[in-house]
Amino acid sequence: MKVAGIGFRGAATAVDLQAALALTGVRVDALASVAEKAAAPAMQEFARNTGLPVITLQEQDVAGEKTLTCSPRIKARFGTGSLAEAAALAGARHGAAGARARLLAPRVVTADGLATAAIAERLEP
Repeated sequence: MKVAGIGFRGAATAVDLQAALALTGVRVDALASVAEKAAAPAMQEFARNTGLPVITLQEQDVAGEKTLTCSPRIKARFGTGSLAEAAALAGARHGAAGARARLLAPRVVTADGLATAAIAERLEP
């Protein structure tokens, strides 16, 4: 299972989220983010437009997740270097006890900086 972890600023639209996912060049089975972002109108519209389910994570699901990239702002806010990468990894493991995950595509950022995406794949135990 391949999961896109999505991060974005409040001004982002569904189009921005789609642009971030497109930058990865990977087809995914689901989207994932923390509850606040998963419930945001932009994410809900993006999910409807793509037909992809949204995996809602709690902040403790991403806190401490080791990531390839690091944003000091995200590190201070969520306790991980990249919300997109951490959400992708946690989302890929979600619901599968003992599963591991690996990043297929590290965080990419849209040109306007409003949205980020990263892709992880579940590895069965």
